[in-house]
Amino acid sequence: MLFSRVTRARLGRRIPIPHASRQYSTKGPSSNLRRNVALFGFIGSPGLWWLTTTRDDVPRLECPPTEHLNFTPGPSPSQVTKIISDGAYSFKVKDVAGVNRYDGAQLASNSPCEDRFVHGKLPSPRNDGNEWMTWAVFDGHAGSQTADLLEKQLISFVAHSLKQVESLPGNDPTAQESIQKAITEGFLNLDKEIIDAAIDLPQSKIPFQEKAKMLAPAYAGSCALLSIYDSITSILHVACTGDSRAVLGQQRPDGKWEAIPLSIDQTGYNQDEVSRLQQDHPGEGNMIKDGRVLGLAVSRAFGDSRWKWPLEFQKNMKTDFNGPSPLVPRYDVRTPPYLTAEPVITSTKIDPSRPSFLIMASDGLWDMLSNEQAVNLVGKWLESSDKRGVELEPTYEPFDFGQFWKGINWKFVEERTTVQDDNAAVHLVRNSLGGNHHELIAGRLSFSAPFSRHIRDDITVQVAFLNVPGL
Repeated sequence: MLFSRVTRARLGRRIPIPHASRQYSTKGPSSNLRRNVALFGFIGSPGLWWLTTTRDDVPRLECPPTEHLNFTPGPSPSQVTKIISDGAYSFKVKDVAGVNRYDGAQLASNSPCEDRFVHGKLPSPRNDGNEWMTWAVFDGHAGSQTADLLEKQLISFVAHSLKQVESLPGNDPTAQESIQKAITEGFLNLDKEIIDAAIDLPQSKIPFQEKAKMLAPAYAGSCALLSIYDSITSILHVACTGDSRAVLGQQRPDGKWEAIPLSIDQTGYNQDEVSRLQQDHPGEGNMIKDGRVLGLAVSRAFGDSRWKWPLEFQKNMKTDFNGPSPLVPRYDVRTPPYLTAEPVITSTKIDPSRPSFLIMASDGLWDMLSNEQAVNLVGKWLESSDKRGVELEPTYEPFDFGQFWKGINWKFVEERTTVQDDNAAVHLVRNSLGGNHHELIAGRLSFSAPFSRHIRDDITVQVAFLNVPGL
């Protein structure tokens, strides 16, 4: 009888909540209960509450019958432009002597993207009221957690180290050691914080979820490429840890552009790095194979605790804190640490009478372009500043993606050069992926993670123009 009375009294969905009257104070409804009453209808009867919805908002699906799959077509030329331009940026610089403008772009292959970047003004550590400029690219691997931390904190660590220098050198290029030393200390101090964060965690009283967050940047890893431009001395400092790369394009008197490397990739293919590691770990002949250091593509990096922590500690972290599997027994690991975050730093005097530009990029770009090709592409972009626009697509034979696996014709080819973007970094991304060959670039962009990783990496690019008026 009770059920029939309730049914006649109110239409709607009924959800019994047993003994609800015993769960609330008789002095009046709580704030939560009052909110529920406003959202739903309540029907009361002895010993029982009934909850009913007041509207039907279930989505209605329009699904015409079909027996065939409907595919989304690959990117059109305009969609290609939208994809490679998404998130691109460009800034004019008015009050930093020698810097006119800088552009940036990023194209993800991993999901989520493992690259990060930083750009902007930096107060002069000389406290003279002037502004310096800084740009940075962080290429993460095994996750984005390390790169994410570098994006947020590396500049602060370096700025702190620079502040500790009692007397920063002036315009004498031979006296830049103090700045280089301060940058190096900033890098090493931050990586020490990352790697050492776990040492006291087993005895810590903090909740497990906080311990897990503290360990994430140590479990993953990242390269770091940092440029700092001193606007008073016109000296550009570039610090490199890993295989992201910085190249300076400088115009010669004949108008052509010269490519000047400001960093060298730190991998197992770099003979200086191989010699350094062999000296630090004598007798470990299998340490470097196929350009990799115990399986890792770079010889310097932030994080990457498996290449730095003692072996027994790695095992404990795997068991107690869900850490990555130790490199043993897959690799012959004997005497960690094998990696360092110490950067190799160059300091370059920028000639104010010669137009120049700085290209900084993660290895996703350099997999496709050489230093000279990248510099020439930006040079053509500058020379074609009044002629940019959509070009007629040349006629190409149908592209065979099997060529990727044969190593044929997949890198940049000069004949495919195109100039149609207002952003110099986007211009580099477009040409690195196929240029005016629409089927090639659209085909590369048609793949998403994880399959896109076979044909392109995350790409992050920054281009800064120095002493190039009229941009």
